[in-house]
Amino acid sequence: MTDIAVAEESQVLPVVAVVGRPNVGKSTLVNRMIGRRAAVVQDVPGVTRDRVSYDATWNGRQFVLVDTGGWAPDAKGMAARVTEQAELAVSTADAVVFVVDVTVGPQDIDEAVVKVLRRSGKPVILAANKVDDQRTEAEAAALWQLGLGEPYPVSALHGRGSGDLLDAILAAIPEAPGVLPDGARGPRRVAIVGKPNVGKSSLLNKLAGQQRVVVDEVAGTTVDPVDELIEVDGDIYRFIDTAGIRRRVKEAAGHEYYASLRTHGAIERAEVCIVLVDASEPVTEQDLRILSSVEEAGRALVIAFNKWDLTDDERRRYLRREIERDLVHFDWAAKINISALTGRHVDRLGAAIKEALAGWETRISTGRLNAFLGRIVAAHPHPVRGGKQPRILFGTQAQAGPPTFVLFTTGQLEPGYVRFLQRRLREEFGFRGTPVHVELRVRQKGKRR
Repeated sequence: MTDIAVAEESQVLPVVAVVGRPNVGKSTLVNRMIGRRAAVVQDVPGVTRDRVSYDATWNGRQFVLVDTGGWAPDAKGMAARVTEQAELAVSTADAVVFVVDVTVGPQDIDEAVVKVLRRSGKPVILAANKVDDQRTEAEAAALWQLGLGEPYPVSALHGRGSGDLLDAILAAIPEAPGVLPDGARGPRRVAIVGKPNVGKSSLLNKLAGQQRVVVDEVAGTTVDPVDELIEVDGDIYRFIDTAGIRRRVKEAAGHEYYASLRTHGAIERAEVCIVLVDASEPVTEQDLRILSSVEEAGRALVIAFNKWDLTDDERRRYLRREIERDLVHFDWAAKINISALTGRHVDRLGAAIKEALAGWETRISTGRLNAFLGRIVAAHPHPVRGGKQPRILFGTQAQAGPPTFVLFTTGQLEPGYVRFLQRRLREEFGFRGTPVHVELRVRQKGKRR
């Protein structure tokens, strides 16, 4: 992430990192503090792998909570990369909540983490988690030996003591410098979506210019959506790296089920989605389903064919055919051949995002729209069916983001004719990179012509 992005993030709200060894209940505690089930939780270690930010409010004050993966200072492999993310979270935080499981007491790993926390110089609030009743409160007192001051007994599961913990957090963090002025808009929101192991995290890291999220060849490494402010072509965007959309949500199990829900939530939260498709493999039904999800949600769209470095001339020839055959429904979206690994054409994403957002926000005046509809209907009237010919009486653009048009008609228009109107709307007004929705309002029978 660039220095500009860091500055923009830090000037809005103070940041609190939640750290601890694996499976001490960090994500459950984060959900308790923000008052909703946002972080993915499952009773197995290692579900959270990246640092994930959530907005939190307590006693009228706002701050950002950063959930992290399990911290093990001597970890290797993927666990080492998870630990690196936790250390990065501490380095960028204003205060740290260190979570310890009182049911097992302080472990050697906990004491190793304490040494790192002391070196950071950041205020540390010690959360003694899993104090579910009065009997275990005495066990929390044993955590004084860690030398971090008073342990705050809490039950992330039941909410016991969470208010006192939040009070301690507010005492440790600086006041927020203020809110954005009226009319100002924060960074535009971009979701990176695609099936598992298509390179979403690698792309986010390439855009950010650093190892921002954990990347591994094992599919499904990312579980929580991860927000990151990144500068692209001089503009700051809030990127969301999402868990790979697997099979249909109802077929996913355990934390994958909740991660799938979060991914669909990320699409809803975004303004533009970059859908990554593996260029080295045939386009799948899963790819098409993801593209349809973005279109149905009404989000601007950029299609990026990743892993271009793994394709040869034959594969590229087949891919062109697949685009013509399977992706013809999305010919309005920009298509870029990239390699998140080598950086090939990643720099073209900035212009494509701007173009898609511009199309997404386009507004057409009622006068221009109805003049256009008059010309189209005169040249290509709706076919007569059963002796009746429905007519378009009037049209208006109900909203932008995405462009949505409402047509008032004397009867139901055939789906094929509606698609024809959508195509001609694009030819006339552009709408590059955005879905165009057309809704019908059929005049009720019995009303005067």
